[in-house]
Amino acid sequence: MEVIQTQRHRHPDDDAVALQERFNKREVVVFDATPIYPSTELSAEQDVFFYRTPAPETPVPYDIPIVYEDADILVADKPSFMATMPRARHIVETATVKLRRSTGIDDLAPAHRLDRLTSGLLLFTKHREVRGAYQTLFARREVQKTYSAIADYKDFHTPVLWESRMEKTPGEIQGRIEQGDINAITSLVAVNPLTSDEQQAMDDIHGKQQQLARYTLAPKTGKTHQLRLHMWAAGVPILGDPVYPIIYPVDAEDMNIPMHLTAAQLEFIDPLSGKPREFHTTLTF
Repeated sequence: MEVIQTQRHRHPDDDAVALQERFNKREVVVFDATPIYPSTELSAEQDVFFYRTPAPETPVPYDIPIVYEDADILVADKPSFMATMPRARHIVETATVKLRRSTGIDDLAPAHRLDRLTSGLLLFTKHREVRGAYQTLFARREVQKTYSAIADYKDFHTPVLWESRMEKTPGEIQGRIEQGDINAITSLVAVNPLTSDEQQAMDDIHGKQQQLARYTLAPKTGKTHQLRLHMWAAGVPILGDPVYPIIYPVDAEDMNIPMHLTAAQLEFIDPLSGKPREFHTTLTF
């Protein structure tokens, strides 16, 4: 009961009665899936497993369009405000859980992750046999990723290479750029002013803005908040970013006002077929 009571995001109805119900349904198990009961004697440091009851979550008011699907993979456009995988206070309102429920594919698993506030392309594997091949592809940075960000217009002579040392302390919201060996590299590929219609769409969401532009970014490394930090350091923080330059309180979050950073394109050589793959987002902002 102590494990349940000490959860940071506990459902108010997850009490002693709910715990007993788990035992009754044989849902409390040890490593080999053998059910245990309140009277079961356990050895020291033996692991016990059960599912927690998700606390109430604010629904994310956006769909997850499927961009591509075949026998092995599924590529979807994750919206802003939706976490990739269940974690902390985001369990049900995550791309993995929602797509598992909508497709009926219980083994659906992401091959990589996007920040909760970043929208765009996520590649999922559909069964365990191919999961390792695609996850390794991303882990080895053999996937070329292109992002689109919207920010105030600034005339850069592209392409520009941003190279920094970035650090982020666990528990702290903002990352930081420090002196030291370079560990974060981003290529600014292009800067294109928004059209009048695009500008108006941003004004409708964020209020009247100065001239905005679309920044095409190609990260060479994958540090936490890398693109957000590099854009801020370059004097053009991403429109709608609630962390850079100012940290807004969590309870001030408005899901009608997204951060405009989108994973726009994925390119790689398929680890199973050996053929080139290329996917593009369906999202416009």
